[in-house]
Amino acid sequence: MTVTITHEGAIAVVTVDNPPVNALSQALRQALAEAVSAIDADASASAAVLICAGRTFIAGADVSEFGKPPLPPHLPDVVAGIEGAGKPWVAAIHGSALGGGLEVALGCAYRVAASANLGLPEVKLGLIPGAGGTVRLPRLIGASAAVDLVTGGGSIDARKAAALGLVDTVVEGDLASAAIAFARKIADKPRPQPISERNVPAVEDGFWEHAEKAVAARAKREIAPLRALACVRRACEADFAAAMAFERETFLDLRGSGQAAALRHVFFAERAAPRPPELAGVVPRAIRSAAVVGGGTMGAGIAAALRDAGLPVVLVERDEAAVERGLANVSQIFEGSAKRGRISPAVAAERMAGVVGTDDYGLLADTDLVIEAVFEDLAVKRAVFAKLSEVCRPDAVLATNTSYLDPDEIGEGLAQPERFLGLHFFSPAHVMKLLEIVPTGTTAPEVLAAGFALARLLGKIPVRAGICDGFIGNRILKITRAQAERLLLSGATPAAVDAAMRVFGLPMGPFEAQDLGGLDIAAFQRKAARERGETPFAPIADRLCAMERFGQKSNGGWYDYRPGERTPQPSDVVEAVVGEEAAGRPQKTWDEASIVDAIVLPMVNEATLILDEGVAVRAADIDLVKIHGYGFPRWRGGPMHYAQARGLADVVAVLDRLAASGLAAPPCAALRRAAEDGGFTLLDR
Repeated sequence: MTVTITHEGAIAVVTVDNPPVNALSQALRQALAEAVSAIDADASASAAVLICAGRTFIAGADVSEFGKPPLPPHLPDVVAGIEGAGKPWVAAIHGSALGGGLEVALGCAYRVAASANLGLPEVKLGLIPGAGGTVRLPRLIGASAAVDLVTGGGSIDARKAAALGLVDTVVEGDLASAAIAFARKIADKPRPQPISERNVPAVEDGFWEHAEKAVAARAKREIAPLRALACVRRACEADFAAAMAFERETFLDLRGSGQAAALRHVFFAERAAPRPPELAGVVPRAIRSAAVVGGGTMGAGIAAALRDAGLPVVLVERDEAAVERGLANVSQIFEGSAKRGRISPAVAAERMAGVVGTDDYGLLADTDLVIEAVFEDLAVKRAVFAKLSEVCRPDAVLATNTSYLDPDEIGEGLAQPERFLGLHFFSPAHVMKLLEIVPTGTTAPEVLAAGFALARLLGKIPVRAGICDGFIGNRILKITRAQAERLLLSGATPAAVDAAMRVFGLPMGPFEAQDLGGLDIAAFQRKAARERGETPFAPIADRLCAMERFGQKSNGGWYDYRPGERTPQPSDVVEAVVGEEAAGRPQKTWDEASIVDAIVLPMVNEATLILDEGVAVRAADIDLVKIHGYGFPRWRGGPMHYAQARGLADVVAVLDRLAASGLAAPPCAALRRAAEDGGFTLLDR
């Protein structure tokens, strides 16, 4: 049974038990509606307590019903039934009351909470609350707080909820006992006015205009936040019935939108990523302690991420001076978090206290996991692992953080090579969510599983990647950069390219991003590729690097920068170099859509090759890499979802036209097959 009714004297206790998160399935909705009728008909009951078994209150919709036509009873009717019940209902909240769960709680006459988070995250799925959340919430807590919760999709803890008036009381100790005692206290008192009958306090002049500007700036091109704002405004300016009808109409319209489909795709991909089916049943090697070799920007970020997850960390550097610099780098991260209010100074000190700096590899003799994060040089990395082979336990997991080098070559000659793999963190490692996990030809399944377990512990999105130059993300990035230069050689400007990609949804364009990170980084990788006999395409970037135009760090890259400023200015130097390199090439006028096609669709083509070669296991994994590592707009679902939603036949046709003009590689055979078969599914492994 999803719902049971027991009695504590005159208090009916309605217990929801629908593991794992008490999601609002059709069966649960039906059972709640029936519970209202049963308690109303029970003369011995004076009030009801709604409580949930397991680790959480109702945490939202049933994800298995996403994308399917809803079946009755519909949630708005269930919430209305609870609100209109003959006996007062008390919501006893623990864990999370999110989305429909919070809407159910808003239907109750009272809300009591233990340790809990409450929120309406629907905008993160391209939707709005669809069961009265946008209508009841402003009537309970006012327009301003409601706008923040509904349009931002975040959650608040129980104490903040109580301060807003969303929760009537926060309880300590046993929630059930406290809720029952609360219900006894209010059972014979006059019931509060139902939220649906309340008026919204007036807002100051200009409130809605200011809110619209703020929400639009935060949402960028996502449509749900602004539609959610419109619903809250309607709730404040119209009667309850009209506002509910507007909310429902908006919800149903968004449910079928392309953005909602893309965000659902990402939601399910993220949900599946930490536990890939190919590792089902594999027990990961335990990781209870960790070490990082290298205390530079990347190593310090990795150390901070490990400490944030509660692991004790040893930071190893080559000498005492380097150890001090490394520890200072880690300390700076925690101090910065404390200054921004993300953690308290006491927490920052506690986390830093868990980092031991040393130049003695012997301290790693009993460490479960060692991550190498030294300079991207094969000989240097091999030397590190030679030392680790001597001092670490035979079952210790050893990992290299490399962006481009071949982990098989790095681990060559390593003792117990089955315990070795690549863990490609993204900078800053304590912030970026993506972790590419790269097994070698000898990595044991339990070691690979340990990589995924580590990602779960760190709160990161793990993606398995095969070995090739750049793995998944950086291999596609090379195509992005090459295409951006082809655009310049055929008539576009850096500013036009960057502007088009920002309009598409990226946080910054390819030239702005290179100037921020430094052109010398990619130049170093191109030099290594040429030494391997490859011919990377970067005629303009190579000339800029030869002129020591490395980006913001040198006050000039693709753009000029005034000393101490980061605002890009068009560069006469770059214009002259482009003009020289473009001499004799056909020129054309580029619009935003064509610029986007010339960059994004070749990325899709390369990604399809990556999938076909088995470097990526699933198309959805590529989407996660590009979203979490490179800023691809989440609401577009990633490049593979974007291409499939657009139509792969159209993608192939546009690539054929670009290839005919020498502006891109032709579509690969796997992409043509996917277009004929209707999708990437047959390429998934």
